[in-house]
Amino acid sequence: MGALDEGHFCSELENGVKLACIELSVDDEPETIAIEDAVKVLMQGLGEDVNREGLKKTPHRVAKALREGTKGYRQKVKDIVQGALFPEAGLDNAVGHAGGAGGLVVVRDLDLFSYCESCMLPFQVKCHVGYVPSGQRVVGLSKLSRVADVFGKRLQEPQRLADELCSALHHGIKPAGVAVMLQCSHIHFPNLKSAILDSNHQGWVKLLVSSGSGVFENESADIWADFLSLLKFRGIDVDKTCLRDSSDWCPSRSSGSGNAVIKVELVNQRMITAVTSILRSLGEDPLRKELVGTPARFVKWLMNFQNCNLDMKLNGFVSARVDPLHPNGDSCKEKQMHSELNLSLWSQCEHHLLPFYGVVHIGYMCAEGSIPIGKSLLQSIVCFYGFKLQVQERLTRQIAETVSSLSGGDVIVVVEANHTCMISRGIEKFGSSTATIAVLGRFSTDPAARAKFLQSLPNNAISGL
Repeated sequence: MGALDEGHFCSELENGVKLACIELSVDDEPETIAIEDAVKVLMQGLGEDVNREGLKKTPHRVAKALREGTKGYRQKVKDIVQGALFPEAGLDNAVGHAGGAGGLVVVRDLDLFSYCESCMLPFQVKCHVGYVPSGQRVVGLSKLSRVADVFGKRLQEPQRLADELCSALHHGIKPAGVAVMLQCSHIHFPNLKSAILDSNHQGWVKLLVSSGSGVFENESADIWADFLSLLKFRGIDVDKTCLRDSSDWCPSRSSGSGNAVIKVELVNQRMITAVTSILRSLGEDPLRKELVGTPARFVKWLMNFQNCNLDMKLNGFVSARVDPLHPNGDSCKEKQMHSELNLSLWSQCEHHLLPFYGVVHIGYMCAEGSIPIGKSLLQSIVCFYGFKLQVQERLTRQIAETVSSLSGGDVIVVVEANHTCMISRGIEKFGSSTATIAVLGRFSTDPAARAKFLQSLPNNAISGL
């Protein structure tokens, strides 16, 4: 509540610039080039070869994605709202509220994303906006989404995002009041150890925030009840969203992380300096108090994907197994299908340095009476290959080849994943997911075996929003 307590939006509203002034291509701008150079430093800090095929264009892709995802710094609200206000009469000689004089207008389920100012990872938002018209005029509904996008595409934290959006709409539309409610979801990325050992890891932190102005200033007002009822009417259950303090909702700020951050600062100062350069190139002030620790927190997260010799570690782990799949060396026994479904996947897209997450389903054949591969070992294999700069197609193949070496060759692997880069770049395809499949041995030649495994897959959606 209290979105109008701060007046720092007035200058944005009064000094708006035309959106048409923004160049569509930012490839040659100094800020883009500076971000590209900084990304190269980050990749080198991970032990990667920036000239490796698949990574050559990563600095440019990352720079474009960051510039696109924070273009709100280069946009203003004034020209969005002006020209989109339309005359609309209220009730004629009747008691009540409707039309352009007091009738509540609610726009629900606006999908947004924003970059978390604490860790620089994208977070997802379901935005609901309501306003009460006054002066016998209403605003074009699409403008509510466009104004929300201006403030979303910046480094943000949820409560400030709600307050900024509420205040901007109030000053731009001049209604009787504005209500904003945001359902925010922040990915909680585990480290390698917890990804392997903690089967109950909570992959998302959810937060509900709201802001109100004018007649919505008092959160106990009847108009708030009307607003919430119109959300629940369409199945939007805001009561299920976890209520937390917005100031500490980012997982990177969780207790016990301070020592780790200090260690990162000492070891990876060049990487931290590179992230500071990125913040400056995006139009932010790295010395702003909310951003002072952001470079170290981002580097700490990025180091999860350091290019160390995970294959060697995996080989040692596998060779230590005491129970082979074929204890008697009998290859004539009839083979049976075994499967492990919904193994957790966490990884990092090597094209955009953005996370992707989902589940892995593994099926394999082994002789009757043989000892199946343990679930913990299969989860370890998924994690070992996931905690690298990856592409989903390669990840699927690597998991299949490794399981094949343990099971005798007949393997099928299905990976289902949501890619953050699908929502935090220009295409903004919310809700999309990607499935990849690898088939080896009998599964590549036996349609019935493939169909049997695929029909066993759960039909529940990937864990997320």
